[in-house]
Amino acid sequence: MKVNNVYAEFEVVRDFSRCINCRLCEKQCANGVHCYSAEKKTMLADDSKCVNCHRCVAVCPARALKIVKSELTFRGNANWPDEVIKQVYRQSETGGVLLSSMGNPKEGPIYWDKMLVNASQVTNPSIDPLREPMETRTYLGKKPQRMERNPDGSLRLEHTPGLELSTPILFSAMSYGSISYNAHAALARAAKELGICYNTGEGGLHEDFYQYGSNTIVQVASGRFGVHKDYLNAGAAIEIKIGQGAKPGIGGHLPGAKIVADVSKTRMIPEGADAISPAPHHDIYSIEDLRQLVFSLKETTGYAKPVIVKVAAVHNIAAIASGIARSGADIIAIDGYRGGTGAAPTRIRDNIGIPVELALASVDERLREEGIRGEVSIIAGGSIRSSADVVKAIALGADAIYIGTAALLALGCHLCRSCHAGKCNWGIATQREDLVKRLDPEEGAQRLVHLVTAWTHELKEMMGGMGINSIEALRGNRLMLRGIGLTDRELNILGIKHAGE
Repeated sequence: MKVNNVYAEFEVVRDFSRCINCRLCEKQCANGVHCYSAEKKTMLADDSKCVNCHRCVAVCPARALKIVKSELTFRGNANWPDEVIKQVYRQSETGGVLLSSMGNPKEGPIYWDKMLVNASQVTNPSIDPLREPMETRTYLGKKPQRMERNPDGSLRLEHTPGLELSTPILFSAMSYGSISYNAHAALARAAKELGICYNTGEGGLHEDFYQYGSNTIVQVASGRFGVHKDYLNAGAAIEIKIGQGAKPGIGGHLPGAKIVADVSKTRMIPEGADAISPAPHHDIYSIEDLRQLVFSLKETTGYAKPVIVKVAAVHNIAAIASGIARSGADIIAIDGYRGGTGAAPTRIRDNIGIPVELALASVDERLREEGIRGEVSIIAGGSIRSSADVVKAIALGADAIYIGTAALLALGCHLCRSCHAGKCNWGIATQREDLVKRLDPEEGAQRLVHLVTAWTHELKEMMGGMGINSIEALRGNRLMLRGIGLTDRELNILGIKHAGE
């Protein structure tokens, strides 16, 4: 008899006094949790298949369902918690690498929550954003270090290409393939309406989305999926992805089940074949190599587009950023260890990298010390959860921030962390046509617009409370931050004072 050592993590609780056997939960669940028993004339549930995506709970017209965490536990052991024991069981049965989605859920220091924003009152009065102008427009790219004049005395207005954003928020890289056509469409439409940019990720750009080029950042990753001259010229900026926060130092893997016809055409790979991008770029083994790629991309696009280099937040990030700034890149994107992803090895996701708050502060300080801060802009990402996080990130030195998980939550994601399975019941991380159509791209775009609009309003309110009327005045202004519950070493790295000082 086969023994199942791993008990279901979640249990489906059904109120049979309310259940009307409409079987809607059965139709809506892509994981096959629910089924109708003709013999018993009732609905049944296979708890072992439940990923707690809440789709059945949300659609049940009788409100007869809820999902609860299983109370089954192993004998208590501080060194061997239940999750670790279950992971050992799974690997001993399959011999496979554990995969996870949507970022690191472990407990750990969240520095955003240990920083408070200072406020102005009397000597430096606050500003009312309802009555006075607040500037949230953001310019990403190289900043001129001094004013220069032409021989006739007029100001020289030429500058290197950059990005202009209505607010310092961008949608981070999520590739077509890892997310659905409708999810990609929602991001593109929202970016256009908001006057910001979204990032294609490493999956190329579907032909339908070339119309959003002025609001698109096209990505070049190690696999070079979907990369060609027209693609590079289609976007407003080009991003070279060296690494990402959820899996520093390794490449990517999109299962063949997600490589359907349109994804295959866009990525320029065979349908049904796994899309595996190698860990390193095989033409980048030094800053000099990176510089060659940066200028190759600039040459291809007629020096008309800024180039971003995206790296994961790791322990020597300040030195890495210094090299990138000298490579000719216009923007550095830093992704912290709590960043989301469609799939990552669990051990790497949970144990490699550092928080983006510490990385951001270190990079900003290093570039200032070297006198090259104006040579590049900085985008910070990796679990930006609210407008308060945005304010704190900019005060630590970011020019703008990337949001990924927050954007997917706006589209309906319930963080069930099973994106790699391709069975997303909300139509986001899937290529199954019956599931994709559950996400209305127009409605999704409006939800994204609402989210960023709300955050921008809150951003203005907080800036007004600090007596600051522009993003430029907030950038790197660490005097406006105070720490609580932090060690002297942490305060020193962040470059902020303790609350009360």
